Amino acid sequence: MSGAPAPMRGPRRIVCLTEEPTETLYALGEQDRIVGISGFTVRPPRARREKPKVSAFTSAKIEEILKLQPDLAIGFSDIQADIAAELVRRGVEVWISNHRSVEGIVDYVRRLGALVGVPARADAYADGLARGLEAIEAEAATLPRRPRMYFEEWDDPPITGIRWVAELMRIAGGDDIFPELAAEPLAKQRILADASEVVRRAPDIIVGSWCGKKFRPDKVAARPGWDAIPAVRDGELHEVKSPLILQPGPAALTDGVRALAEIVQAWSRRQHGTARGS
Repeated sequence: MSGAPAPMRGPRRIVCLTEEPTETLYALGEQDRIVGISGFTVRPPRARREKPKVSAFTSAKIEEILKLQPDLAIGFSDIQADIAAELVRRGVEVWISNHRSVEGIVDYVRRLGALVGVPARADAYADGLARGLEAIEAEAATLPRRPRMYFEEWDDPPITGIRWVAELMRIAGGDDIFPELAAEPLAKQRILADASEVVRRAPDIIVGSWCGKKFRPDKVAARPGWDAIPAVRDGELHEVKSPLILQPGPAALTDGVRALAEIVQAWSRRQHGTARGS
């Protein structure tokens, strides 16, 4: 019948085991499908008020999830393999994505949109995310010099950033000092065996995003030998909140990369002013 609303396609009762599917589904206007979320979800803020929290990152309330009668659970990475396996054994369909790059995040938005029957809306949203990145990259191309950057996602032991973070630093105008580690998918493979290697690679900017706790620039600056690092010498130690950058979803491609770009642009202005005044 003409004028009747289109029937809902795809899964109708989704449990989101991490934040990025929640943020994406809300952005696509498909939040009514969500029946449970991760306790670490902060974006969008209304999700925490509207949806029951049924999982952490490495654990989940399996019985609570089953009571929600989901027809799909969505998670991320090998770290949630045990949760996924248990849900599969209990009869729940599960999608564990494993994207680790900026391109992968954009593609994830498209795939999730297609999965819930709104591919055109998802493509439009993904295209907008890509255009935003292109604009930031174009602005970064005007910088007189690219800073060398060290990104730390944990302090004890020091763990450097994952691939999409390194790529976002490049888009923002900087260069990751540990590109070979950024390619490693597992956090344990990105532990710095020798923290003094940061001193040797001499970053101009240090960005901390300690997952779940506040970044402490004073503690970083006090590490043995780190006073020789240009970033420490010049006071270029900055925090980007972990929900903005450590989730492989829309947040990283919007607020996360913008935060990095602001840090790089401010560094460039200070350096340029110093150079002119010297």
